[in-house]
Amino acid sequence: MKSCGLALLLLLAVLPVAARQSGGESSVVGAGKQVVQQIAAGQFDKVEAQYNAQMSAALPAGKLAASWADVLDHAGSFESITEARTGRVRIYDVVVVVCKFQQAVLDAEVAFGPDGKIAGLGFRPHQEPPPAWTAPAYAKPESFTEQPLALVNGKFQLPGTLTLPKGAGPFPAVVLLHGSGPHDQDETIGPNAPLKDLAWGLASRGIAVFRYTKRTQKYGAQSNDDPARLTVDDETMNDARAAVGLLVKDKKIDPRRIFVVGHSLGAYLAPWIAAREPRITGIVMLAANTRPIEQLMVEQLRYALSAGGTPTAADQKQLAALEESARKIESPDLKPGDTVAVLGGVMPATYWLDLRGYRPVALAGELKIPILILQGGRDFQVPPATNFAEWQAALAGHKNVTLKLYPDLNHLFITGEGPSLPQEYQQAGHIDEPVVTDIAAWISAGGKLPD
Repeated sequence: MKSCGLALLLLLAVLPVAARQSGGESSVVGAGKQVVQQIAAGQFDKVEAQYNAQMSAALPAGKLAASWADVLDHAGSFESITEARTGRVRIYDVVVVVCKFQQAVLDAEVAFGPDGKIAGLGFRPHQEPPPAWTAPAYAKPESFTEQPLALVNGKFQLPGTLTLPKGAGPFPAVVLLHGSGPHDQDETIGPNAPLKDLAWGLASRGIAVFRYTKRTQKYGAQSNDDPARLTVDDETMNDARAAVGLLVKDKKIDPRRIFVVGHSLGAYLAPWIAAREPRITGIVMLAANTRPIEQLMVEQLRYALSAGGTPTAADQKQLAALEESARKIESPDLKPGDTVAVLGGVMPATYWLDLRGYRPVALAGELKIPILILQGGRDFQVPPATNFAEWQAALAGHKNVTLKLYPDLNHLFITGEGPSLPQEYQQAGHIDEPVVTDIAAWISAGGKLPD
């Protein structure tokens, strides 16, 4: 059996679930185990009654029973649940339930949307949870300290960490910005933690670093008092500006040398944030897209489906649904109060309307502060042939802009060979040392890469 819930399995292929369950059993873990127990008991109607609209369309009533029969045919009779863990994938709570069958051990994966309904369901061969993060070789923990530092922005309180070089200072500093989706302060993706790599690597080179939990990770839909009016300001931009303000007040930080380093969505928004925050000295953009997010999502799904072999009818249906969502996002008829279904979740129209007039390349061209644009040559999420090429064409002649391409790096700036695949994110690695070295040198030189 390949899958009985492609939407979930596709998401998990791109962002593997890391273990986070410890101590007593959480309600979401209990809900995931209950789904598996109901399937094993043949109570398929009870499971199907919990589907959200997208899941019901992808797996109509009656198909779950056939899929379960396929599982039993390959794995033998179901025996027991041995363990369960939960993780976060974009807007979903995902429970991995380890199941012992007569002839195999399989992982049942159940995704719950913000409304508590089942947004994805599938079985696959058992995988051990990703290993814990270990420090990259280029980090020198003896050269810096870390201390908790909460980012307080109005009623929102976000846990964070200040990584500070040892010494009197004042030090140049950076604020790290996550990619799309809810993220912890390290931007944990499977066994990888790109923002923690950056924090430890830059602090080892004399640069203070502040990273914090993304608002949508802690507060979800309540990131705005009215969830129906959530915008990119609520998700990313307002907290980024507040983080800069927090560092300005620290006596060990040089207020004239505070930079923003953004990855993916954080990089895409960096010019907009800098245009609205005059205390930012310069911006570093890692894997910054130039094209609208909804178009990128469609391209990423096409790539992921083709990488898995010949797309099935269900795959094509999912792709068609996402293409329709992109058309709705770009429709002149979209208005506040509308919602858009995206990969099993629902987002308010205000989020997309807020981004509609944003032109990152044009805005970056108007900025006078130093800009460093870095790109992995193997990045399938932000393909360099379209995105980095556009940055180059528009900004290569600007004296305040430096651009650099690293041919062997993927979207997480981890080295590899051949075409990048979603499964690559399941392999432990670190941001490549030359990337950290280049950022540190650029900051230390006041916004220029030494020859």
